[in-house]
Amino acid sequence: MVRRTKEEARETRNRILDAAEQVFYDKGVSRTSLADIAALAGVTRGAIYWHFANKGDLFTAMFDRVLLPLDELDAADGDPDDPLGRLADKLKWCLHAVSGDAQRRRVFDILFLKCEFVDEMGPVKARHQSSMQEGIGKLENDLRLAVRKGQLPADLDMRRAALFLHAFIGGCLRDALMMPPSVGFDAQTEPFVDACLDTLRSSQAMRARAGGAV
Repeated sequence: MVRRTKEEARETRNRILDAAEQVFYDKGVSRTSLADIAALAGVTRGAIYWHFANKGDLFTAMFDRVLLPLDELDAADGDPDDPLGRLADKLKWCLHAVSGDAQRRRVFDILFLKCEFVDEMGPVKARHQSSMQEGIGKLENDLRLAVRKGQLPADLDMRRAALFLHAFIGGCLRDALMMPPSVGFDAQTEPFVDACLDTLRSSQAMRARAGGAV
């Protein structure tokens, strides 16, 4: 009985998340109420509050579940002799995520194009900023491993390179969401990422200044 109750609670939670994703996508986050989500999910507002503290908490949970594959990719051992290849795989996954999977495309569309970080979404903005800092830190670590393996220049400015990669991915994600399918943006993912990593290998602008920390 306890197991069934847990399974029912999990199913209800997922139904709420599915409904939130659809309503956020259709109406935008600021114009969506918990009553809208409850109606589509077929639950009461009380059921939503049982699972989530507020709309911001619900939004965060909705976003987190589509990033799980990336978290798993981060946790994977990969090839210890090819950290740059592993980094390339992660960057390419991020870009393919908005074209190869309808659910991820919807969620990224909500985050980048249909979310105003005001009022009740203030904590979500703070959480998003924290996630961005964490992501930049992970990029720096990946780059450091690649430098140690001789795959990138020893004098690479890690922070600048990590910020560059993060900005590159963010810009590409927004463009991919806005571009009409006829442009064929997704077909450029592989060469885009390869060109980005080539920049880190050869651009003098990505080198640390003399005496600067790397």
